[in-house]
Amino acid sequence: MSELETEAQGELRDSGKQKKKKEKEKPRVSEEEVEENKREREGKVEKKEELSESVLMRGIFKVGKKSHDILLTRTRLTWTPIIPESPTGDGSVQQAGVVLLQDVFAVKVKRRRAVGQQSGGAVLGLAVFHCRRRGRRLEEDALHLHNASAEHTHSWYNTLKELLTGFSGRPRYVKVFINPSSHKKEAVHIYRDSVAPLFKMADIRTDITVTDRKGHSLSVMKECKLDEYDGVVCVGGDGSVAELCHALVLRAQLDANSPEKPVRAVLPLGIIPAGSTDVVSCSVHGVRDPVTAALHIVLGHLQQVDMCSFSSNGQLLRYGFSAMFGFGGRSLARAEKKRWMSSSRRREYALVKTLARLRPEDCQLSFLSAKTSSSSLFGHRDQSKDQEQEPEYEVEESWMTNQGLYLSISIMSIPCLSPHAPQGLAPNTSLDNGSASLIAVGNASRSEFIKHLKRYSGSSGQFSFPFVETHSVSAVKIRPRSLIGWFEEESDEEEYSRNTPIIQSEGASFPWNIDGELVEIANEVFIRVHPRLIILYGEEVDEAESTVSCSCI
Repeated sequence: MSELETEAQGELRDSGKQKKKKEKEKPRVSEEEVEENKREREGKVEKKEELSESVLMRGIFKVGKKSHDILLTRTRLTWTPIIPESPTGDGSVQQAGVVLLQDVFAVKVKRRRAVGQQSGGAVLGLAVFHCRRRGRRLEEDALHLHNASAEHTHSWYNTLKELLTGFSGRPRYVKVFINPSSHKKEAVHIYRDSVAPLFKMADIRTDITVTDRKGHSLSVMKECKLDEYDGVVCVGGDGSVAELCHALVLRAQLDANSPEKPVRAVLPLGIIPAGSTDVVSCSVHGVRDPVTAALHIVLGHLQQVDMCSFSSNGQLLRYGFSAMFGFGGRSLARAEKKRWMSSSRRREYALVKTLARLRPEDCQLSFLSAKTSSSSLFGHRDQSKDQEQEPEYEVEESWMTNQGLYLSISIMSIPCLSPHAPQGLAPNTSLDNGSASLIAVGNASRSEFIKHLKRYSGSSGQFSFPFVETHSVSAVKIRPRSLIGWFEEESDEEEYSRNTPIIQSEGASFPWNIDGELVEIANEVFIRVHPRLIILYGEEVDEAESTVSCSCI
């Protein structure tokens, strides 16, 4: 860890010498730039055909052991084997290889060097580093173009470098936060082994902070000069991600002098998964893979994402993506008491214990339906992108209110994909549709509730029970009932009764699971959706890669 910080400080000193002259303030990432970035990735950028596909350079390089005809346009690099004409005229058509420039992240000149030689050497050709897709995974690959002509090679190198600088969203200097305590304490090794080499190859400079306490990244973000960076990177689990997302929005509010209204974060956040579930990372990458996450950052894939604000008694608690009240909150509270266990054992222990003592919460649930093209959670996305200002839902809509017993209430502004729930905990919401998914599970038998939970690991059916309600919402209020005492201490004499609600004593706190973090709240909680409040490096995905299964139920 100390070596990482020393390396980062050295990078900063070197870069400081080069940047003594005051630079112009870097432009912030706008919503239009994010949309342009997405259209580039989808191949929908409208350009004149003769401009985008005209041949800029043509030359001969060896690929492997064969000579190839290499063509370079503004959008792609193609190579075709050079085959001598057959005397009989029976020449076969050769398949051309193609690499899209939007997938290229580095170009290097290859040289022959003696042992111990640090610079110089005979030119051998070019190495073009790019990513290739395997499902949702992005993998590093390289195309080696051999040509001994230094002039020819450097001409191609300079042209390729110039073309790569034209892609929007690609960072040059990032602030990196590493949580060394996350999950199996592998964050530092993940960054060193999988991420740092890619950043170095892509000429991305880094300023690294290894966090040593909860709230460390928040305090750093409040003080650092953001205009020096092109993005922020988090290496950690969902708790670290939630803290940095909260910090980015708070910092935007401070800079805009807007204490009441949330302000869109000015820098995109990249997430390198190093936690136990990595829900946010899975929701924008589809896999828990540090190389995939790093390549999304290197290539500048930007995705706007909705967030929620959580407040109580008029005071902001935090910004985040998801919250669980009832079963989700109480199982997390039990898990937090067993931190000495491994994450998987702790999760299974808490799940089984909470199911064994399953009781409903007596509360008042109120919500505002989202004003989208479809009022149902199971409708299509609203594709309009002109919501610069949030509508005043309280004025235009009426609150729907229910009083009753609930086993679980979840509010999620993202699909919350994970290896445990490949389709997501909220599979029919999306990252940037301006609404959240409200899933309210009413009182039911333990066996029926377990059936509901088990269907999350499958493809569908978790919402087909009569005791499950789903709504697409813009705001939610949850007011727990506080009348008589209920003690968390477990005793063998306590008899299970699914019709007896958990009712806290006056002034006691209720456990909430907010983005995987335990938050104790005593009063009513107000949750509000804020469209496209943050930009993450990644893309919209429909399903996460499933690599684990839970056998505890």
